Amino acid sequence: MKYQKIGDVRVMLNYQRYKRVPVVDYPEREWPNKEIMKAPIWCSVDLRDGNQALIEPMVVSEKVEMFNYLVKLGFKEIEVGFPSASQLEFDFLRQLVDRKLIPDDVTVQVLVQCREHLLTRTFEAIKGLPRAIVHIYNSTSTLQRDVVFGKTREEIKQIAIEGTKMVKEMAKDFPGKIQLEYSPESFTGTELDYALEVCTAVQEIWQPTKENKIIFNLPSTVEMNTPNVYADQIEWMNKHFKDRETITLSVHPHNDRGTGVAAAELALLAGADRVEGTLFGNGERTGNVDILNIAYNMFSQGINPELELENIRETIEVYERCSKMHIHERHPYAGKLVFTAFSGSHQDAINKGMKALHERNGKYWEVPYLPIDPMDIGREYEPIVRINSQSGKGGVAYVMESCFGFKMPKGMHKEFADVIQAIAEKQGEVAPESIYAKFEEEYLNSREPFELIHYEIRDVGMDTKAELKFKYKGELMEAEFVGNGPIDAVKGALLSKVDLKAKVLDYDEHALTQGSKSKAAAYIHMVDLATGRSTYGVGVSSNITRASIRGIFSAMNRLFR
Repeated sequence: MKYQKIGDVRVMLNYQRYKRVPVVDYPEREWPNKEIMKAPIWCSVDLRDGNQALIEPMVVSEKVEMFNYLVKLGFKEIEVGFPSASQLEFDFLRQLVDRKLIPDDVTVQVLVQCREHLLTRTFEAIKGLPRAIVHIYNSTSTLQRDVVFGKTREEIKQIAIEGTKMVKEMAKDFPGKIQLEYSPESFTGTELDYALEVCTAVQEIWQPTKENKIIFNLPSTVEMNTPNVYADQIEWMNKHFKDRETITLSVHPHNDRGTGVAAAELALLAGADRVEGTLFGNGERTGNVDILNIAYNMFSQGINPELELENIRETIEVYERCSKMHIHERHPYAGKLVFTAFSGSHQDAINKGMKALHERNGKYWEVPYLPIDPMDIGREYEPIVRINSQSGKGGVAYVMESCFGFKMPKGMHKEFADVIQAIAEKQGEVAPESIYAKFEEEYLNSREPFELIHYEIRDVGMDTKAELKFKYKGELMEAEFVGNGPIDAVKGALLSKVDLKAKVLDYDEHALTQGSKSKAAAYIHMVDLATGRSTYGVGVSSNITRASIRGIFSAMNRLFR
């Protein structure tokens, strides 16, 4: 017997109450060798399956806004609700019809149980539409046949048959085109041969054609096994349907085991033509499959998802306002933190990848840890790297370059990162503005012990003469020195008046901005010859010589303050 310990009490983990769900004996499967090559038919069920799972279901105005946005995203099939279930559902559909909000290339879908009065009410709701998908269903699983309905296989099949007959009869008097969708609900818990038997019985009554196909929707109403088992079930049905060319094979995965997206993708490999799901996976229990996740996955593989997905921020805004649900920070593609790296090694790899991408000007996006370019879906580069106590020198350097234009020398990365690390360990995340403020304090605004008052630089033959007026520990001093360049001359002038010894190890410079108001940054790497300690100084100015001189003062202050 296995126990788990909670405090001082041992509690039995009663896994023996559960039994394995049988897998499909299907060694001839072919889906593992296939690849997704194109987008499926997408059907949004946000307004029905998604809406019924909300704590506070949408009112009519919110449903209209959501419908209009789904149209904007490019959905051509949208399940708008269960119009026979309530007056609100009925009124919403009538608003869509009467206000002519349904574009000519969009087909609405309505869900209804196989009961005559409900079907009659449903056909009243779709009156005036040129076409509609009427979606009927009944549960077929062994468990539901036993504990919910207490009916035999034949009796359950008869429900589907009678429902199909009623839809067919009502469709005769409907002036538009009716496409039938049938779902053997709880398909994943239904014997495959029986699911096929029920679908075939529906098919024989409806008599679909290539021009007016029937939709067989095979839902993973409750995820009961690993995604490969669902793929086996879909492929088995796909290969055993008769007159397959008259069928649109649809899947409707839920996410009980957290594998809804994987199940849908494997189902596409297994022969599914169509996917029903919701934005961000909203739905009963752990939700429906997230259509946006699948679509962005395709996009990341160079496949046209056939949805308008360039503005994920707008999609989030509409979804959160209408559903009153929150998008998790780690939600794939949409979460605020999914394009953000806190790890130092990740930050370093992203930084190098972005530089390589820019330098090579390649055709394809290839940056470590970023499967897609955030800009392609309306996200910004700014939050890609965020600094906390887990970040490293590469992350701080990336923030300084990407946000403020400072391309710090490699040797300076750790020096400044250690300064920011100390802050992060005390307060947590450090914002870019705080990083820059500390950079100014450490490198640009230092006035102790050296403060530059005035300088003059002029050529003396092949050499350079520096004349300085400066303060050292508050005392005003004047000095001059002839060196082999401005940096050498200024350093020599400073050291000629104080009892210090230092040497310039390296010098870097670059433009900070472009145009008439451009500025330059100069980096001076110096060493204290008495102690061997080295540090960097930074100077900024529109004049490169002035920037270099300020860099020397910055370095001297960091060495000797």
